[in-house]
Amino acid sequence: MMSTGAATGLDVQDDASIIPVTWDQWQKLPVREHDQSVRTTSGPLRIPTVIVSAHYARMPLRRPRFSARGIWQRDGGLCQYTGRKLAPGEGNIDHVVPRSRGGKSTWENCVLAHREVNSRKGSKLPQEAGLRLRQTPVTPRAIPASMAIRNLHGVRDWEHFLG
Repeated sequence: MMSTGAATGLDVQDDASIIPVTWDQWQKLPVREHDQSVRTTSGPLRIPTVIVSAHYARMPLRRPRFSARGIWQRDGGLCQYTGRKLAPGEGNIDHVVPRSRGGKSTWENCVLAHREVNSRKGSKLPQEAGLRLRQTPVTPRAIPASMAIRNLHGVRDWEHFLG
């Protein structure tokens, strides 16, 4: 993509700055100790960690996968019945409508709950157990695929996207 002009490589500097680089410039960059490279007939060539598409209509979206980790992230580590911040091992996933009553394992039916609260609730509905959800569970919204890119170089420019 870089060689055809469809993308630009980003040269991540040691001081955490980023410089966009064209293909002609990229070929002249030295391979640093921590860079990955490929051997070519004209010598080693640095492999870009990040490339930026020059032409795109819109950023593709990524839908979060349903998982226990996803529930923890969506609920912010808070018990959805008590509002208490949970440490790892203190909480588990509760089915609002229990599986024994036909409840499914979906974003809209699962919440993070303190282990004691969840065992007290058992196979009851929250109202039957004297509990009330702090907020209705929902499917997390899709996020731009670029948010899933790991920042291996510690570049701080990404922070303003996360806020």
